[in-house]
Amino acid sequence: MARALYIHWPFCLAKCPYCDFNSHVRDRVDHAAWEATLLADMRYEAELAGGELLESIFFGGGTPSLMPPTLVARLLDEAERLWGFADAIEITLEGNPSSVEAANYAALASAGINRASLGLQAFDNETLRFLGRLHDAQEGLAALDVAQRHFGRVSFDLIYARPGQDAQAWETELRRALGLGTSHLSLYQLTIEPGTRFATMVRQGDFAPLDEDTCADLFALTRELTAGAGMPAYEVSNHARLGEESRHNLAYWRYQDYVGIGPGAHGRRGGAATVRHRKPENWLEAVTAQRHGIADERRLDPGEQASEALLMGLRLAEGVSLPALASRFRLPEAALCDVRKLEFYAGQGLAWRDGKHIGVTEAGMPLLDALLGELVPAGLLAV
Repeated sequence: MARALYIHWPFCLAKCPYCDFNSHVRDRVDHAAWEATLLADMRYEAELAGGELLESIFFGGGTPSLMPPTLVARLLDEAERLWGFADAIEITLEGNPSSVEAANYAALASAGINRASLGLQAFDNETLRFLGRLHDAQEGLAALDVAQRHFGRVSFDLIYARPGQDAQAWETELRRALGLGTSHLSLYQLTIEPGTRFATMVRQGDFAPLDEDTCADLFALTRELTAGAGMPAYEVSNHARLGEESRHNLAYWRYQDYVGIGPGAHGRRGGAATVRHRKPENWLEAVTAQRHGIADERRLDPGEQASEALLMGLRLAEGVSLPALASRFRLPEAALCDVRKLEFYAGQGLAWRDGKHIGVTEAGMPLLDALLGELVPAGLLAV
């Protein structure tokens, strides 16, 4: 069933003010207890979602580059025993580009990590301080260099559309990023998420987010420059050279089954959605008591699955195949898309249709959320 495995490590050295991920700061982590509990959570899922070789594993967080390499190796050994690994499996680990974590890269590569995703976020110290990052610009670039020497594939993140940022400043920064030799970039507009420290700061008037028109201009500039450098967008915020796309993230966007273990991890297997307990201590207690950390498991009806598959798949430049979705979820093709609206937006240059394959155009991507609300029928969930 499952061909992808997600492992969540929830701990960070500090909480970034823009972050709404399930991350926690703790003075001490009992690595032996975490190893035993992660292994138990993994074994439970393998009993229910085994049978196919894993094609990708992703260590996310939190800051999984803080994990002891011996723990990473133990988890990978068990995953291979439980599922088996496909040829050329992609095994990604997220990390912050600090000198402390970079010192672990050689050991992490020896443990089996073959792809690194680094949270550089910016190239100047003033911006890094604003974003709450613990590394400075020089340290980040040095860590990137170490990563490129130890891992076969490397990606890094940048955050743009920051307060006061103009097109010239972002073009300079992005051209520098494109010249650093990685095959994948994740480029995210700064979003003020509810419940974060940035949300409080905006409410208190400490800073103002960029206006929507400027953000749209920076988004268009991003797409233009990355495409010109041979790293076009294959998803809203992700850019790669041909063949270097994140196979693990493609499993999400193509709505394939995946196992998620660790605090707050989501998973999808056999038509059911799973969510683990979010707080680390609650997750540990749950696995001890019931062999798994699941807080909620819900069966999805075919209409809901098809709706989610459309919402995810239309984020991709490749779009979605209506016949494939209709066959998979045993629904009529006519129920999957409002054809009249699709034709209208195609006429506006915002969507495209190639036979039974549909997608959102470059011009439509800045308006993706609104287009999804128009193209995915509201009644689909009730089918």
